[in-house]
Amino acid sequence: MYTFSFEKLEVWIEAKDFSKMIYQITTKFPETEKYGLISQLRRASISIASNIAEDNARKTFRDKAHFSTIAFESSVEVLNQLIISYELNFISEIDYLNLRKHLESITNKLNSLRNYQLEKSENK
Repeated sequence: MYTFSFEKLEVWIEAKDFSKMIYQITTKFPETEKYGLISQLRRASISIASNIAEDNARKTFRDKAHFSTIAFESSVEVLNQLIISYELNFISEIDYLNLRKHLESITNKLNSLRNYQLEKSENK
C-alpha cells in the first residue's frame, strides 16, 4: 500500500493521535455538551491533522504555508476550548495539562514547518 508523504510527518502523526485523545476525553463530557464543546473540540482537533495533510498536497510553498497556518489556528481554537472545558470541570487538571502539553508540541512543530515553507516560498 502506498504511503503518502504527510503520513510520514511527525507533526501529522502527533496531530492524529491528539485527535484520538480528544475523542476519548470528550466521551466523559456531559451529554448536554454533545452539540456544544464535544462537537467543537472534535471538529477542531480533526482540522489540525486534516490541514497538515492538505498542505502536503499543495504545489507551492506559499499554499503549503497557508494550510499550516490554518492547522495552527485550529490548534489555538482547541486550546481555547480545553481551557473552557477545564474551567467548567469537564476535564481534570491532569488531563488538561497533558492535552495542553501535546498541543504545545504540535504548535511548535507547525510553527517550524510554516517558517520553513515561507522561507522556501521567498527563495524562489
